[in-house]
Amino acid sequence: MNYEDRDTYGIYKSKTGKGPGPRLMGANTLIGNDVCNRKGENIGDIKEIMLDTFSGKVCYAVLSFGGFLGMGEKLFAVPWDALKLDTEHKRFELNMEKDRLEKAPGFDKNNWPDMADQSWVDEIHSYYGTKPQHSQSCM
Repeated sequence: MNYEDRDTYGIYKSKTGKGPGPRLMGANTLIGNDVCNRKGENIGDIKEIMLDTFSGKVCYAVLSFGGFLGMGEKLFAVPWDALKLDTEHKRFELNMEKDRLEKAPGFDKNNWPDMADQSWVDEIHSYYGTKPQHSQSCM
């Protein structure tokens, strides 16, 4: 599903091109968006967006990958900086092969990690090739 389909308030439906998107987008419209790799392969969808409530920054998109009807799916906290909005296809892109994502540090829906733990933060950013934003929060 894409953000235009989830837009219940008409944020992105302007025929004149005026409006907030795609520079500013509603978080609720991004939940459920598809995430593909550079080959165009579907590698998951956004289940949650994690905000640093002190800085106001978006830190992670939690993706689901694998499983069937929610059974056996694995969740991944992907640094927001690792995702790129693909406005042409109305989805997000993550520069990662499926097999590498399968090996990424992940968790199940009943056992979320401590995202404030600095060793977890360092491991995630190292895996995705991004840098923690120490000076601007997001750990």
